[in-house]
Amino acid sequence: MLAGLEPRLRPGTYVFARTDAVPEGLRPAVTVAEDEGLTVVCTREQAEAAGLESGFTAAWITLRVHSALEAVGLTAAVSAALAEAGLACNVVAGYHHDHLFVSAGEGERAVALLRRLSADAGAAAD
Repeated sequence: MLAGLEPRLRPGTYVFARTDAVPEGLRPAVTVAEDEGLTVVCTREQAEAAGLESGFTAAWITLRVHSALEAVGLTAAVSAALAEAGLACNVVAGYHHDHLFVSAGEGERAVALLRRLSADAGAAAD
């Protein structure tokens, strides 16, 4: 799977924000229901328009490889490569793909590291 990561940086800046309910008109990319409230990930512009206080500001990378939800090791390998480079990473597993949120301004660097990881895995498989 590592050889086929195909990381893609999505345009825009995203934020993690906390709310009690999704505000009308907000179209979050991710929602997580926690005991303390609802976490939403949305564009910075959407959060500001909704008056949400946001925390982590991020670039969004989608790994285009189709990863099964029960697959073992992909998240660990990707997280380790980014951590080794000093990049914070929040991973969200979707039904078809994994999504990474890295610090805003570090998206291009993270994509380059992931492409290198993928190329190295492909070379090792040959």
